[in-house]
Amino acid sequence: ARALTGVGVAGCLMAPLTAYRRWLSPAAQLRANSWMLMTGSLGMVTSTLPVQWLLPELGWRGIFWAVAGLLASAMLGVAALVPRDSGRDEVQARAAPPEEGQDADGRGYRFIARHPLFTRMAPAAFFIYGGLIAVQSLWAGPWLTRVGGLEPTAAAEGLFGINLAMLATFMSWGALMPRLSARGLDALRLMRWGLPIALLVLAAILWLGAQVRPAHWAAWCVACSFVTLSQPAVGAAFPAALAGRALSAFNLAIFSGVFTIQWGIGLLIDAMRASGADDLLAFRIAFAALGACSFGAYLWLLGGRSSVVDNPSGDRSGKHVDASPFNR
Repeated sequence: ARALTGVGVAGCLMAPLTAYRRWLSPAAQLRANSWMLMTGSLGMVTSTLPVQWLLPELGWRGIFWAVAGLLASAMLGVAALVPRDSGRDEVQARAAPPEEGQDADGRGYRFIARHPLFTRMAPAAFFIYGGLIAVQSLWAGPWLTRVGGLEPTAAAEGLFGINLAMLATFMSWGALMPRLSARGLDALRLMRWGLPIALLVLAAILWLGAQVRPAHWAAWCVACSFVTLSQPAVGAAFPAALAGRALSAFNLAIFSGVFTIQWGIGLLIDAMRASGADDLLAFRIAFAALGACSFGAYLWLLGGRSSVVDNPSGDRSGKHVDASPFNR
């Protein structure tokens, strides 16, 4: 059941991201991506306190039936309201000659994986973006209860606040990004400036230990939101016909990170507990490992300054081709 849910969620994520790339202007893509994440945060908000309140009345099966009904309503809404894609641009793209710097058989996943922008952002997608989702969706709660000593209801209230903060953050990104982009502040530059804040907040969380409260995790999640700008940047770096593949490959990196980090944190905590460490030390070591990997991913992102920003199209012919609206 979880595998089928994952397949469905993947389609729900990739279809709109690809549609934004094909239908919207660069500034509108930034706004649409952030506001789609905002609606996702709204779903996470409803999965905290409202679920806690409804569980005694409906039980988990009743809540799942309610979610299924809401999903069916969403399907009907999409079918009735979203304009159909004629696919003409896909046909034209296949019929058109290869772009300069791209050979005819180099437009698949190998070309995407070797693109300089993709290779520089992939580690950040895996460790920072994946770590954000892993902690927000799973590990923030256990830290609050097992390390911070909060009761389940208080932890649910804390998670409600964290997800509410993320909802407000993505709403703000959607409002601000077109203006920032118009002033020349591209996604890569904002990520370079913003992600160190997330690393510093995580270091503070490790230092505070049992004194960490939901506000600290909310601050870390908000600071990590800079990495979400990478999705529209990757989509815009490729031709429209390749945007779906590029975004799918990038999201594979993200959700591979989510799975690995969710599981890896649990393994490290269990290993530390088996060796005699208490919960505080076990959690600190596991999250320190996440912080070290995130710092390495950030350094890798910094290392690609000349190859990514000066030549974002991935053209190796020596001629600059500015294919990304985030570097204009």
